[in-house]
Amino acid sequence: MNLKPIDNIYQDWFTSIKNKIDQTRITTSRKVNNELLHLYFSIGNSILDVQKRLGWGSQIIEKLAAHIKKEFPDNSGFSVRNLKYMRAFSEAYPDFPIV
Repeated sequence: MNLKPIDNIYQDWFTSIKNKIDQTRITTSRKVNNELLHLYFSIGNSILDVQKRLGWGSQIIEKLAAHIKKEFPDNSGFSVRNLKYMRAFSEAYPDFPIV
């Protein structure tokens, strides 16, 4: 008994499912990265705003980093250095998002 045609049908079916999984993973990654960029820009822009409008100095970034760490202890990426990068990103690209 030769199961070759069934094997070919199965392989084609599996390949189709695998391609859908791969495409969904790529789409999801793009959406997540897009949302993160918007978040980083928003945080950086907010830092620029309070520093300009309220005259707060660079120590506000240290305070903010510590406060974020306290509120979200399992999240990384909001260190003083990264918050400064977010601020610089917002300053360099004031018209973000670029479509």
